[in-house]
Amino acid sequence: MMKNIKGFILLIAAITLLSPMFSWGQNVQVPVNEKKKRYYENEQLGDKYLPNAYNNKKTSPAYKFTKTGSSKLSSSLIFTTQVNVNANGQNILGDAANEPNIAINPSDPDNIVIGWRQFDNVTSNFRQAGWSYTLDAGQTWTFPGEIEQGVFRSDPVLDFDTVGNFYYNSLTVDSLGNYVCKVFKSNTSAATWDSGTDAGGGDKQWMAVDRTSGEGSGNIYSFWTSLYSSCKPGFFTRSTDEGNSFENCTAVNDSSYWGTMAVGNAGELYIAGSGYSYGLLVEKSVNAKIPGSLINWEPPVLVDLDGFTSYGIHINPSGLIGQVNIDVDRSNGPGSGNVYLLASLTRLSNSDSSDVMFAKSTDGGITWGLPIRVNDDTSENNIQWFGTLSVAPNGRIDAVWLDTRDDQSGGDSSALYYSYSTDQGTTWSVNEKLSDAFNPHMGYPNQTKMGDYFDMVSDNIGAHLAWTNTLNGEEDVYYSHIIPNIFVGINDVSNNGIFSVFPNPTSGTFVIKNETKQSLPIATGIEIYNILGEKVYSVTSFKTTTEINMSSQKAGIYFLKIINRDGSSVVKKLIRE
Repeated sequence: MMKNIKGFILLIAAITLLSPMFSWGQNVQVPVNEKKKRYYENEQLGDKYLPNAYNNKKTSPAYKFTKTGSSKLSSSLIFTTQVNVNANGQNILGDAANEPNIAINPSDPDNIVIGWRQFDNVTSNFRQAGWSYTLDAGQTWTFPGEIEQGVFRSDPVLDFDTVGNFYYNSLTVDSLGNYVCKVFKSNTSAATWDSGTDAGGGDKQWMAVDRTSGEGSGNIYSFWTSLYSSCKPGFFTRSTDEGNSFENCTAVNDSSYWGTMAVGNAGELYIAGSGYSYGLLVEKSVNAKIPGSLINWEPPVLVDLDGFTSYGIHINPSGLIGQVNIDVDRSNGPGSGNVYLLASLTRLSNSDSSDVMFAKSTDGGITWGLPIRVNDDTSENNIQWFGTLSVAPNGRIDAVWLDTRDDQSGGDSSALYYSYSTDQGTTWSVNEKLSDAFNPHMGYPNQTKMGDYFDMVSDNIGAHLAWTNTLNGEEDVYYSHIIPNIFVGINDVSNNGIFSVFPNPTSGTFVIKNETKQSLPIATGIEIYNILGEKVYSVTSFKTTTEINMSSQKAGIYFLKIINRDGSSVVKKLIRE
């Protein structure tokens, strides 16, 4: 009898250990004090609406910068510009903006839209659904105002479908105190939006659109924190008619929150977030893509990233250190189908209050590899927060975050940092500092946080980032285009003076001049690429002065690659107006 009991116990233990819910290292307990905090991080109506103190008439120059990648700290290129600007491209004084989200039109990649929480007056925490769009790849931005002027809205999440429709998911609070979400749709390049469609409701909602070619193409999914759902016990909804209607709320197996969503190559749906009692959760449905289906969810998987998401630490007193990011490798390369997780987490194995941690799954989220720290500083005193992940169509993984490592005083001064991986997250590039440092506590809109997240979309050239900083002395939203040094074989993204390009920006025709005094040409060819990495021009002959006509190309950002005799190359950014 005893032998049979022992056998039974061993069998149960084996099943438990092999279960995805309890595989190696995934039973990560959240400290009790952190559990309590999670019940208080929710949107609340606060101040009444106040118009801008200067009636939007007082302005200053918008902050804009370009780093060429020629410094010792950075070999990648970054172009950054403010997006919440007036019609003249000026910064509007006395307002604030944070918690940005970004979407790019697949039919026209020069058409980008960013949404954010808009505070018209920094003395009031009343926020609205702000947005701005560009038609020239981020060179200029149009900020029409708010989607619903004077209506409390928060937690903006944007996405797009394969035909170029934009979707803007936004949270409000009704007269009964319920959280209610609407999804607004634009088929006008984000210049205008419809009146919105009810899409369930709950705090910290997220949204994802199926852009596969399968039966779920065009489906829109949304989930939110179950604790603050307006349609309990449900906290998930789906649209199968391009956002014209959303289904009644349904429940997911577990109650993850502070998370994001991703659609895999076969249309499978992933949700990743924090658990109330455990570290990170990943949930998956393989039939949510089927219109009219009763959605089934596989058992939730607990993932060990050696940490947990935190709320209320000094770097962002009334907010998160970041959300949980999930994305999928949609390339045709060796990582196709991989699922990736990344988040800024308070560590469990040491005293670090926030590191950027990463893990991957090669079997559709069933099991996960060991956690990897992406930030390469060794100090446990620095804070790496707002970690953000996106995966390019070619499989490159991009990661950004804010970092305090350069503040010698041990304070909260933060700068934007970047790293990428080209081997499915096994190794990461040396961390690069891509912005000047700034004070994250400056410009609070009567609310002591800089939002809860950033957002990013990657293409084969680089990453398109929507983020918040205070580099202009206020809390504003910015667009950055980050070009890693691996783009089209770049060895040096440089302004070293060997070649000059003028005029730049150009209306169509420009001149490349060899500024050296060598009698033999040092360059053997010229190539021009658009922001998708597509070659739009090439020539194999190069004179001391060469004129190129790009009048047939549309306005936007291009990259001029000058190939030297020794095989090296110099890449310069070119703007076609």
